[in-house]
Amino acid sequence: MPLRDVLIALVVVAIWGFNFTVIKLSVAELPPLLSAALRFFFAAVPVVFFIPRPRASWLVVALYGLFMACALYALLNLTLFLGLSASLASLALQVQAMFTIAIAFFVFGEVPRRLQIVGGLVAFGGIGVIAWGHGTGGQLLPLAILMLAALSWGIANNVSKLAGSIPMLPFTVWGNLIGSIPLFALAFTFEGGPAIFSHIDPPSWNAVMLVAFLAYPATLFGFTMWSGLLSRHSAATVAPFTLLVPIAGISSGVLILGEPIYAADVAGGVLIFIGLILTVVKMRSRQVPINPGA
Repeated sequence: MPLRDVLIALVVVAIWGFNFTVIKLSVAELPPLLSAALRFFFAAVPVVFFIPRPRASWLVVALYGLFMACALYALLNLTLFLGLSASLASLALQVQAMFTIAIAFFVFGEVPRRLQIVGGLVAFGGIGVIAWGHGTGGQLLPLAILMLAALSWGIANNVSKLAGSIPMLPFTVWGNLIGSIPLFALAFTFEGGPAIFSHIDPPSWNAVMLVAFLAYPATLFGFTMWSGLLSRHSAATVAPFTLLVPIAGISSGVLILGEPIYAADVAGGVLIFIGLILTVVKMRSRQVPINPGA
């Protein structure tokens, strides 16, 4: 990966780390599904009126919007609303790298290195340690929901690869718009129209600023750059950069929100971090290509 793309990846993951604290603050100001819907709606409007339609098929764009915007952030916002700390969420969600690599193996034939397989097992072992530590607490259900969010992210990453090497801004913006539609439907269904209108007529300045950060730096910029990286490089090369997200996520969660860190979270977090590091270690052994007819 050239230096320019490495720097882009580092900026994106730093923004995404702080993003968890902002989401946590946003679900205290707004219902969680409404917060996600507003985020992706404003990440698309009004930009969508000034850019061409994406060059990818509408099916691929719709799938990206459904998995990246709708499924991932409906589930993530719900976990934070249910009480999972932003620090723990920023760490545990990074097992999406393992889901991304596994799905890329089955869909694109990208053979993971041996250390990547070991890293995946170690990282999921870390999730097990965290789950064991919260086995009798209220964070076990949110943690399980977060794993579904990580799976959604892994699917979305590979959908981005299906789009190929195309301009990613139109792809991301139109995907955001499509994803916001079911999010609004879910918000009206489960959070209720009256409750929604009470939060947006008029909105608080805190809500406006939080949604603006989520919509523009974290979503429009972040996902456009990230999708571009995935279109130019293998999933196994790009996805592990997210191991840096927890550094910003945990730091902002502790410093801004005053979140505590428990022993099980530290032990599990160390395993997750080791697992993520293993996925970026190069092996000199030659990778064996997959024979589709085997």
